Amino acid sequence: MFDYSQLTKELKDLKAQGLYIHIRTLEGPQGAWLEIEGKRVLNLCSNNYLGFANEPRLKKTAIEAIEKWGVGPGAVRTIAGTLKIHEELEEALAKFKRVEAALFFQTGFITNQAVIPTLVEEGDAVFSDELNHASIIDGIRLTKAKRYIFKHRDVEDLKAKLEEASGENFRRRLIVTDGVFSMDGDLAPLPEIVELAEKYNA
Repeated sequence: MFDYSQLTKELKDLKAQGLYIHIRTLEGPQGAWLEIEGKRVLNLCSNNYLGFANEPRLKKTAIEAIEKWGVGPGAVRTIAGTLKIHEELEEALAKFKRVEAALFFQTGFITNQAVIPTLVEEGDAVFSDELNHASIIDGIRLTKAKRYIFKHRDVEDLKAKLEEASGENFRRRLIVTDGVFSMDGDLAPLPEIVELAEKYNA
């Protein structure tokens, strides 16, 4: 039989160090103010940046869509097909962004785990900001590409890494960065990064 004693000890150690995660139960809807264990508390850790989670028109539209389409296609789209409503959403986004096509994923984490390994693999190079989101880092780990980590928001260090890699015979070079870094709220210098990407064919 499996011996759980080591796991039990590790859990006790985490609790003793104050590192054990206790998930709070919300007793009402997501918003700027939450109710937790009967107390009203200010929410400073939400991803609901634009306040869409409880926007009345969105809730009404979602209810109407569920009534018509159900709660999902029941399988991945490559096997069972996709719902027309999802196609319409992707077409609307593509039109809004003035691009040929768009593809929706359930979360940003899944997006990075799917897209990055699709773009680069063994024989390629990835250049990543040292403070990129965990989902980007995990997406890069799934590739077999050579990794270059540049200092946070430092285009000179990125340039040096691109220069260092220019002597290598990589098929593709991918620069990956957050646009807005979620922990500190600072912005990536995207115009300068794009300029370097064009210069170094990345």
